[in-house]
Amino acid sequence: MPTDDGPLVVAVVGPTATGKSDLGLRLAEELGGEVIGADASQLYRGMDIGTAKLAVPDRRGIPHHQVDVLEVTEEASVAAYQRHARADLEAVRARGRTPVVVGGSGLYVRALIDRLDIPPTDPHVRRRLEDRAAEVGTAAMHADLARADRAAAAAIGPKNRRRVVRALEVIELTGRPFSATMPRREFARPTVVVGLLPSRDVLDRRIEDRVRRMWAEGLLGEVRALEARGIRRGRTASTAIGYAQALARLDGLLDDEEAQEQTIAATRRLARRQASWFRPDRRIRWVDPTDAAALAATVAEVRVAVRNNGPHG
Repeated sequence: MPTDDGPLVVAVVGPTATGKSDLGLRLAEELGGEVIGADASQLYRGMDIGTAKLAVPDRRGIPHHQVDVLEVTEEASVAAYQRHARADLEAVRARGRTPVVVGGSGLYVRALIDRLDIPPTDPHVRRRLEDRAAEVGTAAMHADLARADRAAAAAIGPKNRRRVVRALEVIELTGRPFSATMPRREFARPTVVVGLLPSRDVLDRRIEDRVRRMWAEGLLGEVRALEARGIRRGRTASTAIGYAQALARLDGLLDDEEAQEQTIAATRRLARRQASWFRPDRRIRWVDPTDAAALAATVAEVRVAVRNNGPHG
């Protein structure tokens, strides 16, 4: 674990709808910190209701970085995020304040807090590989990957076309196995990570309540406004959960109830994937966000860790 004399980094992670934004704000207030977002959808200006983004008045004067930094026509990039978010993190530390990383986008979190080199990309190589995948199928591409990098093929499912194509792209561009670029669980800076995870039943109810509330608060109107700003041209923004279903509702492909039900189902699947991503990381201190006493104890532990500023993980 690296050591230095700068402020400890604090991260709050876990599935969607677990209360990460509220806990991050609480920790930032108590620790004299600033929030750095690690949520791919919250990067977009105007995508507020459907991402459960804290409104500016609700941030209680706490600076929030990596929120509202992209237009909906732009494509989010882990590499660009890593570059800008790390610059924000170092600037926060240079001010003697505690960076509080908050988000459920697993790769974005790790790109910020872990030692992770993002391999290069080339749109022409990517397009050629995508065209080949469309022609021969994902299984054949996965077989190509297995011949080139058995470890990467074992880690990537044979149906995950996007990751298979990305692995083959990296191998072609770098001449190295894609598995050599996979992230290691090694903090770039001294860090303590809190994970929020209620029971599955509770999380499922929270997700349904959140989706119903988003529609009641005007998600459909938000998406109409984003149409005028070109959300349909934004490959990342237009496919975000909730926004894709709202666009289908505006197109007459779904009614209100169908759009909400599909959003609930997709969000629950996302939450399962997020939990699976974070759960194997033994560095995370897990807490049930519905247990007020356990949550308070965890906040107290983090406060002590920041004060002592020793290595953690």
